[in-house]
Amino acid sequence: MIEDQEALDLAADWADISQGLKKDLGSQLHAQWIKPIQLGAFCKETGTLDLFLPTEFSANWVADRFADRLSLAWKIARSEVRQVRITVHPRRRSMPELRVGADVSAPVRVTAHHNSGPAMMDTALSGLDPSLTFAEFVSGSANVLAVNAAQRMAAIETPQFSPLYLKGSTGQGKTHLLHAIGHAFAANKPGARIFYCSAERFMIEFVQAMRSNEMIEFKARLRGFDMLLVDDIQFIIGKASTQEEFLHTIDALMSAGKRLIVAADRAPQALDGVEQRLLSRLSMGLVADIQPADIELRRKILEHRLARFNSTQVPADVIEFLARTINRNVRELVGGLNKLIAYAQLTGQPVSLQLAEEQLTDILSANRRRITIDEIQRTVCQFYRVDRTEMASKRRARAVVRPRQVAMYLAKVLTPRSYPEIGRKFGGRDHSTVIHAVRLIEELRTRDADMDGDVRTLLRQLED
Repeated sequence: MIEDQEALDLAADWADISQGLKKDLGSQLHAQWIKPIQLGAFCKETGTLDLFLPTEFSANWVADRFADRLSLAWKIARSEVRQVRITVHPRRRSMPELRVGADVSAPVRVTAHHNSGPAMMDTALSGLDPSLTFAEFVSGSANVLAVNAAQRMAAIETPQFSPLYLKGSTGQGKTHLLHAIGHAFAANKPGARIFYCSAERFMIEFVQAMRSNEMIEFKARLRGFDMLLVDDIQFIIGKASTQEEFLHTIDALMSAGKRLIVAADRAPQALDGVEQRLLSRLSMGLVADIQPADIELRRKILEHRLARFNSTQVPADVIEFLARTINRNVRELVGGLNKLIAYAQLTGQPVSLQLAEEQLTDILSANRRRITIDEIQRTVCQFYRVDRTEMASKRRARAVVRPRQVAMYLAKVLTPRSYPEIGRKFGGRDHSTVIHAVRLIEELRTRDADMDGDVRTLLRQLED
């Protein structure tokens, strides 16, 4: 029982440490390197805690870059941990997607179903996520070039450019487009051999093939695909032998008329540690930039996502609030909506602006530019041409009351301040006065175009 309790305590500590690292490193790095870590044994005599990863590559990567941070976090969590040992899991398994020594003539299985429309692909073999298709991707001015280029790469006709290099920051849709290209190409060309992998996966399989003397099989299988999709190409840096093999793979695919699509969080020229020949190959086709989603695209994404939740009503002001506030990346935006709807469904509460504020605190605080109530009051007073002292005055004239109410509404929408805190900044008003102002402006925006226009203008001024 004592050992069981010790394991539970370790697991609880690890959950807290992992969550803290996720906030520090970001979702992508956390998912790539921290999430796969498994807890091993803790030796009380030496104070050593074992942390396991599935491959030597990932264990070395984490040890090189995060060992100090992991060690410090554990020492803070429990003082008896004196050192952290990061190693390969003793029962590690090789990745199934790119099996060295497999039959290179066997394509990714694409089966035509006569009564089901498009061809269906064996996604377990290809590595593609069945939910990430062009139909589920929302396009706008920020990503129109990348979307059009992706659709061209998936068409039957030979594309005018190759390879296609998708560039965009975390959570803007690069991975989604890679998967969508694979699905569309499989539907357009039944029997096509398609493979999706991360740059890390490519490096892992390369090292394993080299150590097991199966390089000939590795190369033959890799170059036998009709389409190769490689994600997070920035992680291929620093390994000369792997870069050399990837360079030869690109040349072989290009000379055979095959299709190559890669994605990274930066332009080819900004990849550190990549030799010039490889940079030249990656840049020779089309580099399609995916810009951060603007407010219009974020609205479209939320509305598209809402179609999945017909049974849950989400007010327009909540959609507007999420679209304006969660602006770092699309993944956080969709995740915030999903979390809000799930909470509402599980608790039976209606979705509201207040519920969004309460349940999405971490996401909202990470995305918000630190707009102050003083800044809001100053901007509103300039817009309506009223004196700044009127924000705290007791005057009830309409020309003063309405700007004050708008300022209270914006303070609630754009800052993390509570109703009582906002009230204190407006001459010590009661929290119920602030609630009334927020609800009134929300209601006026739905039926008064002038009021809605005023608020939109003020939001643009404050958020720019």
